[in-house]
Amino acid sequence: MDAPVEVVRERGEPVYELALEDRAIQAKARAFTDALIPHEQYAEEHGGHLPDGLGPAFQQRAIDDGLFASNLPTGLGGGGLSTLQQVLIQEQGGRVTNGLAWIMATPPGWWAEVATPYALERWLVPSIRGEKAECYAITEESAGSDVSELTTTARLVADQGEPHYLVNGTKWHVTSYNEADYVFVQAVLSDGPHAGEHVLLVVDRPTPGMDVVRTPAYAHTFAHHHPIVSFADVRVPVAHLVGSEGEGMHFSYEWFRFERLMVAARCLGAADRLIEEASDFASNRLVGGVPLAQRQLVQMMLADSVTELFAARSMVYNVARATDAGEDRKLLHARCSMVKLYASEMAGRVADRAVQIFGGRGYMRENVAERFYREVRVERIWEGASELQRVIIADQLAKRGLRQLI
Repeated sequence: MDAPVEVVRERGEPVYELALEDRAIQAKARAFTDALIPHEQYAEEHGGHLPDGLGPAFQQRAIDDGLFASNLPTGLGGGGLSTLQQVLIQEQGGRVTNGLAWIMATPPGWWAEVATPYALERWLVPSIRGEKAECYAITEESAGSDVSELTTTARLVADQGEPHYLVNGTKWHVTSYNEADYVFVQAVLSDGPHAGEHVLLVVDRPTPGMDVVRTPAYAHTFAHHHPIVSFADVRVPVAHLVGSEGEGMHFSYEWFRFERLMVAARCLGAADRLIEEASDFASNRLVGGVPLAQRQLVQMMLADSVTELFAARSMVYNVARATDAGEDRKLLHARCSMVKLYASEMAGRVADRAVQIFGGRGYMRENVAERFYREVRVERIWEGASELQRVIIADQLAKRGLRQLI
């Protein structure tokens, strides 16, 4: 698992103006994901899990290669990489099915600025070291993409000694809950000076009153589950408050901006892998003595796919660079919505074409196109559905005008 990584630019390969250090990180991430790809079929047949012992080994390799916690400051033990470099890592991660590349984890980067010494020692620094993992409990049955409609409540009480919050409600789609050591819970304050505003709390697992209602089966085969989780008078110490009361939405927006950009990056990787696999198959599959790649209708599918990937990659890298340059956060919010919208829908179209090119083989679970066909569908839903992204983009267009937005 420790083969040397060589940075090579093939003749005619677009460089997208990447610096040598960017390309070195990209090459490490590609070598890492290339090592994961042979285990996809095993994972598909075993609930998304790697063979015994390989999970910890790959996590250690990700840490050693600087691909783990790349979004956190070096002063805390993170990689301290630029947004563009993080995109390059996640793009390569997107080339792997079954969520296997989630091993290259990105603990909450926004937390570093507001975490108390207690929070740093208890959660964030151990997460950077790969000793702990988090998940987010935000979505509810009647509050999906619009988190302003949450009904889970938090009430500050002091009925048994130290003041604490009592949390009540039910959260849906709590991704990675089964793998997490602690949970970020977003709730609405039911009383006090900030009543009606949002609060973000950290709840350790296990905590009395926090229980899995059920774990639905999803279209993809990931080891990370997405259960429905209930909170019944869950006691949360005041020291577990993130930031201040009323700031819960602020942290959610920070997280959404980051995640939408990284979703777009992973969609680039998925499309890249699909085009490569479908193109290779079409070149070698003979129909009537002629390779599929010479049939015009297949050529059109491949041409449309590679063109859309080129456009999406250019967009994503541009927004990553704008983030590194410190451009206006509200404009970046809209641009992250743009790239999430375009890249996720692009990946869906590419996956559909790839299945069609593979034909019957493309409908077999042992085929990469079939797995991606199921997996990329959710990219248009989680972290804000495509429809919500369009609302955000249109709102910023109306407020700022075309010239500021692009």
